[in-house]
Amino acid sequence: MYFGPFSSYEEYLKELERFHGKKAPGGVLALHMVSLARELLPEGILMDVICETRKCLADAIQLLTPCTVGNHWMKIVDTGRFAAVFYDKQTGEGVRISLGMKRLKEYPAVNEWFLKLVPKKDQDLDAILEGINRAGAALFDSSPVMVDPKVLQVRPKVPPVICPVCGEAYPPYHGPVCRGCRGFTEAYFREPAGARTEK
Repeated sequence: MYFGPFSSYEEYLKELERFHGKKAPGGVLALHMVSLARELLPEGILMDVICETRKCLADAIQLLTPCTVGNHWMKIVDTGRFAAVFYDKQTGEGVRISLGMKRLKEYPAVNEWFLKLVPKKDQDLDAILEGINRAGAALFDSSPVMVDPKVLQVRPKVPPVICPVCGEAYPPYHGPVCRGCRGFTEAYFREPAGARTEK
């Protein structure tokens, strides 16, 4: 079993609880997923990851590998599925690993937790974690993949430009106005009238 920078399962679980906020079964699933990825990929490659969910899996991958959102070695393409693509950042060759729904049925406590068949207050966390650890890699489907070459392109590091609308810095390849002012993203906050003082 691979524990990343941690010396034991217990040490990983403790750090998962600190980083993620709880002993999340999804973080333990991720431990087995990352271990399987290391078995399936050639040794010594420079690995990047595309994580298909923003939930527990993303946090655990950041704990177990050098791949983080901040260093751009992990991208999130939120399909809502418990899956990730682990690949060679030079060639794009990799493997997609996903939680197998048919496999899940063989582990009742894990199945009930993941599919929310039992209310959270009635779930037995120890039984869920024990089921995940007993099953290990047997919970996952995997297939070889080739990542789209566009994903492998590294954007050149260029100085930011100032948005003519809001006056904030942003990457010039986003266009003549920042994405926030273009309405590219959903509005997730609003400022009270007169709250902003500098531009």
